[in-house]
Amino acid sequence: MQIPKDAALLRIFIGEKDRHGHAPLYEALVLKAREAGLAGATVIRGPLGFGQSSILHTAKILQLSEDLPIIVEIVDAEARIETFLPTLDSMMTSGLVTIEKVRVIHYGKAAKA
Repeated sequence: MQIPKDAALLRIFIGEKDRHGHAPLYEALVLKAREAGLAGATVIRGPLGFGQSSILHTAKILQLSEDLPIIVEIVDAEARIETFLPTLDSMMTSGLVTIEKVRVIHYGKAAKA
């Protein structure tokens, strides 16, 4: 699969406790992105953050949160990201979603000569 040099980054900010059915939302999102044939997805777990509620979620031992921040990042052609948005919308009940233009420098392994 090739990604165009000028692509889009879909960034999804959710909580570790967010669910889609019986599965963690971040896991369901990655599986749906894979099913949709998107180029790739990464889940990042944050040690500290807050959202709309302004409640701090932290991994500090004295204030340990069971709902740490999660970011799901997906990079692909802008048109393919846009096509995925209705699926994303149907899976989320809260969170923040952003799209940025990105320039892809390298994707995958070079073919051996």
